[in-house]
Amino acid sequence: MPASTVRNLLVRGMLAGLVAGVIAFAFAFFVGEGPVDQLIALESTASAPQHVHGGDTAAAPAAPAAEEEEELVSRSMQSTAGLATGVLVYGVALGGIAALVYSFALGRIGRFSPRASAALVSAAAFTTVYLVPFLKYPATPPAVGNPDTIGKRTTLFFLMVLLSVLLGVAALILGRRLAPRLGNWNASVVAGLAFAAAVTVAFVFLPGNGDAVRETFPAALLWQFRVATLGIQAVLWAAFGLVFGHLAERLLAPRQAPAAPSAAAVPAA
Repeated sequence: MPASTVRNLLVRGMLAGLVAGVIAFAFAFFVGEGPVDQLIALESTASAPQHVHGGDTAAAPAAPAAEEEEELVSRSMQSTAGLATGVLVYGVALGGIAALVYSFALGRIGRFSPRASAALVSAAAFTTVYLVPFLKYPATPPAVGNPDTIGKRTTLFFLMVLLSVLLGVAALILGRRLAPRLGNWNASVVAGLAFAAAVTVAFVFLPGNGDAVRETFPAALLWQFRVATLGIQAVLWAAFGLVFGHLAERLLAPRQAPAAPSAAAVPAA
């Protein structure tokens, strides 16, 4: 593929990532911020100082305003401008990386149209980069687990991401090698089953996160937080696949030139 085409795809990928980031931000704001507010309220209640008075334990009165530590960034700023900045930068970065992967994969994953290839790359990226690691190590709300194991949990999550991506690449290679003998459909099914089996083995042998969430943490709130987190990623990658597929097809699909008039249709002089 010419370097100019790769460059044009990179620009369109970053643009599609920006659009997808806007859509994901809207989803995160309207769906994800509710559980986060509840988490903050729960954390504030749990960390409230206690004092003993008359044999009873009660919450201590609020500290004077002069003694309270002033927040560097307000909660309203975090949930609006801060959230938007993070999601948009994340979307543009992933869009650029996905566009480069698309440039390499185009024509190597089968005879698909540019739009279908974009959808396949987006779905594969969401599955390998986020969904599979999420199933093993689901998102954990802040300040609810053992702080001494944050480093270990982070390392395990990124190890699962790396392993999932490598297994996905291996499944793609396996499918391409089996295609001449089994056909594209059967080869794809075999490769998908092999990927699922390898991921299952990894799930069994990799250690879990037993101390990631306190036993007293509300299960319903934890479920809402994780569903919202998964939904943000799903919306981001789905929007990217649709927008980038449209832009890539307009760039790569040759426009049909108007048919030349036949000799019979040309009037005689």
